[in-house]
Amino acid sequence: MELLIDVFGYLSIVVHGLTILAQSIALGGVLFLVLLARPLAIRIGPDIARRAARIAAWGSVSLLIAEAATVALQSAAVMASVDIGLDDALGANFAIAGFMKMGVAALLAALLFARGAKAPVVPLVLAVILELVAATLTTHAVARMDGRGPLLIAAWLHQAGAAIWIGGIPCFLMALARLKDGVAFRLTSARFSRMSMAGVGAILLSGATMTVLYIGDFQGFYGTAYGVMVGAKICMFLMLLGLGAANFLLTERLRADPSTPVTRMRRFAEVELGIGAAIFFAAASLTSVPPAVDLTKDRVTMAEIVERNTPVWPRLGSPDHSDLALPALQAKLDAEAAARKAAPQVAFVPGAGELPPRNANDIAWSEYNHHWAGLIVTLVGLLALANRAGVGWAKHWPLAFLCLAVFLFFRSDPETWPMGDIGFLDSFRDVEVAQHRSYVLLIVVFAWFEWRVRASGWTNKAATYVFPLLCAVGGVLLLTHSHAIANIKDQLLIELTHTPLALAGIVAGWARWLELRLDPKANATSICIAAWVWPAAILFCGLVLLSYREA
Repeated sequence: MELLIDVFGYLSIVVHGLTILAQSIALGGVLFLVLLARPLAIRIGPDIARRAARIAAWGSVSLLIAEAATVALQSAAVMASVDIGLDDALGANFAIAGFMKMGVAALLAALLFARGAKAPVVPLVLAVILELVAATLTTHAVARMDGRGPLLIAAWLHQAGAAIWIGGIPCFLMALARLKDGVAFRLTSARFSRMSMAGVGAILLSGATMTVLYIGDFQGFYGTAYGVMVGAKICMFLMLLGLGAANFLLTERLRADPSTPVTRMRRFAEVELGIGAAIFFAAASLTSVPPAVDLTKDRVTMAEIVERNTPVWPRLGSPDHSDLALPALQAKLDAEAAARKAAPQVAFVPGAGELPPRNANDIAWSEYNHHWAGLIVTLVGLLALANRAGVGWAKHWPLAFLCLAVFLFFRSDPETWPMGDIGFLDSFRDVEVAQHRSYVLLIVVFAWFEWRVRASGWTNKAATYVFPLLCAVGGVLLLTHSHAIANIKDQLLIELTHTPLALAGIVAGWARWLELRLDPKANATSICIAAWVWPAAILFCGLVLLSYREA
């Protein structure tokens, strides 16, 4: 149970992010069916409605599974932390709301699988409303003493807007892939554009309300973890608006010329869905931190941010491993045990819910790691830009990422194998270590695949998508990453560095995706822009890492 409590924070973010994604796809599929596919069935064909119903049905099944996992995980954590029985845990508000969501999801799945596109509209719409009500009961708004009414309405509206816009994109992509004539393209894209505008309006109105009531002032925006994550959501929302605006302009072109190619619309919609999923995981991260208005003390000041992020010469020398806090403590405990002729005490047990000790040498060790990683990533960015400019030998730039993976494997967690006393398998009991190991694996996989694609001309089309997808996934994982540091200010100052890295990783991944997926004949300009954006984003990551500081 101690291990469960230790990993609960991270697992809850991941599972909650998957739940929001499944909820949006399920409800967005229903709204797409009710508001677009069925009313336009005569003009665009009945097959679109049948497939939309199927997408919504499987989205409901996914929601049912994800919510069941959420309730099980939260119940186990509550039982372990406050010593209550299963009956009491399942009677808590979070469990009741979860069961309500599961029940509605099961009803939606049953209706859609049984009746398909002919499922009755009224029960479908009522189910959407109830699902959003149940989801609202699991937000911060329920626990508020002041402004609860406006916050509950805003939370409901926020999730409804996300469902109708982002959640409807899978059905929209399905429709674009199956429609054949320009008139059908125009009708479908025009109707979905209006639906998306309604979703954007709902998100803007509710987001502004929650920003005012949850953040309160400007310092709460930049000086708290909640405000920083809201800032990340705003940045990604602006990306979505840009992509949506481009698709809207293409829709208007379809009005004048139904033969206008829609490949760019499909590819931009794919990226919208990917960035939307990243926003959902950022939203899930917000559930793990208190609203900024509740954190009136120990906020980070602007002066501290400027001081910490003022560029300094990179730290290229590392302290000795034996001078780190944990090895030094273990050596002391071993010496005391030897003097008593007793079994030595273990200085740190991963997964026990305690933070490992840190000293100035630990900070220097971490800065050394980040700065050398920054040098490697900067080199990767420069080589990728050179390769884009026509330098042939620079195509081997992915191999530098393999060097980064080896470096991080040995250096990122000095208390674990192969440098420390904690075994390889035991180290995975620590959430931070498990995250670092997953990043190393991601780096190895996408570096190998991308090098094979570039250096040997690998013709496997699926292999070309490994790099952009894992780059985007890595950015999302970095949004959920947390550092085990006792001082909340130190933790936030580190997150202020890692959040731009996460956003840059997401930009790099989806820019590369567009470069690969767009039509070279019809979208040459967009491809050229994307081809320069993603290596520039990698270079930005390297420069940020070079300026990383913990003190």
